[in-house]
Amino acid sequence: GGIILATTTKEKPAIYEVVAIGPGTKDVTMSIAAGDKVVVSKFVGTDITLDKVDYKFVKQDDILAVVTD
Repeated sequence: GGIILATTTKEKPAIYEVVAIGPGTKDVTMSIAAGDKVVVSKFVGTDITLDKVDYKFVKQDDILAVVTD
């Protein structure tokens, strides 16, 4: 079994490079590392600009995939 979704949405997920990660918690072990490239929906997370650089803060659960070369 599986789920098939229509691809007619206008907003596509984007690829971001991880620049930093938090320590996790006793219940959540971080499986992403700085330097990884990840796919994240444009509708999740919090966007901020710091020193004219745009960043997106997301929870590990919001990461759809890790991109490998």
